[in-house]
Amino acid sequence: MATASLVLTDDSTLSKLDQALLRVERFLALLSGLAVFSLMVLAVVSVSGRNALNQPLPGYVDWIEQAMPLIAFMGISYVMREGGHIRMDIVVGALRGRVLYLVELITTLCVLALMVLMVWGTWAHFDRSFDFAAPMWSRDSSMDIALPIWPAKLLAPVAFATLCLRLCLQVWAFARGVVTGHAVAVPLIADAAKQAQMEADQLKDEN
Repeated sequence: MATASLVLTDDSTLSKLDQALLRVERFLALLSGLAVFSLMVLAVVSVSGRNALNQPLPGYVDWIEQAMPLIAFMGISYVMREGGHIRMDIVVGALRGRVLYLVELITTLCVLALMVLMVWGTWAHFDRSFDFAAPMWSRDSSMDIALPIWPAKLLAPVAFATLCLRLCLQVWAFARGVVTGHAVAVPLIADAAKQAQMEADQLKDEN
């Protein structure tokens, strides 16, 4: 399960790279949030048009299809950095120190290998759709208003490549933690007292 996590920083090159990548991840997560908001606006326009003018928004489903990769993929690297993805903490949560970092290093390497394959596969899927010589550079289009599909297909390898960069940093961080006994730039599970303090600090910032 997902738990509250803590990402430590310092003056090392690793931490600086983490902060630089975090800015990119926040921007991609913002795009994902804007896509959700845009779909809400489109839904209001479509329903209002149907009820008031008997004319829904043309291509509403097509626009939903285009926005789905933004919603589904663009925030995954940011969530990975913050330790927000669902996982089983029954065993890992009981580990501490170098043993914890070693286990995290192994699992992160496995995830990185999987995501490299995902980047390769999704890029091949995009490449089959994209063609400079075709109208709107696209070999395929949506069913209703013929939107080119390649922009939506490109979002998946972009998001997965960003996640691969995050995973590479985490592999570096956990390997460093195995050697030094101290990890930065990775989400560490906070104990109950730390979680309570983090929640209190968040409420204080909001006020």
